[in-house]
Amino acid sequence: MRLPLPALLASAFALLTTAAQAASDMVTDFTLDNGMEVVVIEDHRAPVVVHMVWYRAGAADETPGVSGVAHFLEHLLFKATDKLASGELSKTVAENGGTDNAFTSHDYTAYFQRVAADRLGLMMSMEADRMRNIRLTESDILTEREVIIEERNQRTENSPQALFGEQASAAQYLNHRYGTPIIGWRHEMEQLDLDDVMAYYNRFYAPNNAILVVAGDVTPEEVRTLAEQHYGPIPANPDLTERVRPEEPRQTAERRLIFRDPRVAQPYVSRSYLAPERDPGDQKTAAALTMLSEVLGGGQTGYLTEKLTFEQNKAVYTSAYYGGQSLDDTTFGIYIVPVEGVSLEEAEKALDDTLAQFLRDGVDEAKLDRIKMQIRASTVYERDNVQSLARRYGSALTEGLTVEDVQAWPDILQSVTEEDILVAARDVLNRDRAVTGYLMAPEGQPSAPTPAAAPPQAESQSQEISQ
Repeated sequence: MRLPLPALLASAFALLTTAAQAASDMVTDFTLDNGMEVVVIEDHRAPVVVHMVWYRAGAADETPGVSGVAHFLEHLLFKATDKLASGELSKTVAENGGTDNAFTSHDYTAYFQRVAADRLGLMMSMEADRMRNIRLTESDILTEREVIIEERNQRTENSPQALFGEQASAAQYLNHRYGTPIIGWRHEMEQLDLDDVMAYYNRFYAPNNAILVVAGDVTPEEVRTLAEQHYGPIPANPDLTERVRPEEPRQTAERRLIFRDPRVAQPYVSRSYLAPERDPGDQKTAAALTMLSEVLGGGQTGYLTEKLTFEQNKAVYTSAYYGGQSLDDTTFGIYIVPVEGVSLEEAEKALDDTLAQFLRDGVDEAKLDRIKMQIRASTVYERDNVQSLARRYGSALTEGLTVEDVQAWPDILQSVTEEDILVAARDVLNRDRAVTGYLMAPEGQPSAPTPAAAPPQAESQSQEISQ
């Protein structure tokens, strides 16, 4: 017998809810005597483990004038230590059949290995060694500094979209360090030296500023024993201070910029608004903004696409994003790529008119139910990837959330109502707290005669740069 759609959705929702509840039972957390927090995520389906060390320090924690030093240090931690030669850590991981890497964001820096479960102790011994025993030379600094400058050339200087994004972020954040690119401003990167690197390392790389996340075929008891053996002897940093950043002043006027570059193949309009982030114990507004981004920008069925692409024929692409997981105030953003013959000014007006219409129309209940089901399903399916689970907890805890917040998040998302979404939209979609930008070719020059660039990617301060 074929069940009606509402009954099928109800049945699927019940199954997914049960699976999600079971997932929360597999997480254990505790703290070592030296202040290092440990999170264990059990998954015994394969004899594999992901070992990650997250530091509560990223690009937004840098001292002004040395932008890029957090990412620079991430590179340098693959050099020599008291016990390891330069490059030996990654070589050892590979010889044991594993993979490793690292990444930096504004709010954290993380290092990880994925290996067979019986190699966990070896990974901990090497990671603990480089937590406090890195040994750098002037040659390391000169060589790796050229590497990160070339990385900036490839990622940023060669991309009008990336250069535009940097300027938009700098306009969005006048005082907070989220306005400084993670990779750094080039003129400051060129001056980074050994003293800059060691000052950041000595300040932040300590067990009482780190979170160990182990996910896979392990038990909490096994992890505790190994962690106490390898990380336990490392002394806490007694000089570690509370994590405080410069606050952003209240924005009272819209900010606008035009970025022109002869390489631009596809002009577009971006709009980003200051928005609250997920706070520990108080994630309801963030959940409503998460749903708002899905309702407005959720692919071909998003409200902006339906109105601006299919009904009005004003845009070839639209999107909305919300960088909800960050330590401090974040952004809610929108992109619109106009069809040929529609100016950026016309596209922006169409966007504003459509957002106003959305606030009048409200949220389609059936669409909201589908979005909730998709989010619930993706949360459950994520359990098939222990590395994704480890990243979920590691990033959340370094950005001020708790294990309980992470586990409560799926249910908070499911509880969001139409009214919650509209209240959040009316509060955040305020042009007096926005930055509107045009990316375009120089005046009088047609767009570059190259294939159209890929649609703009959602960018916020929560983005990462891998090693």
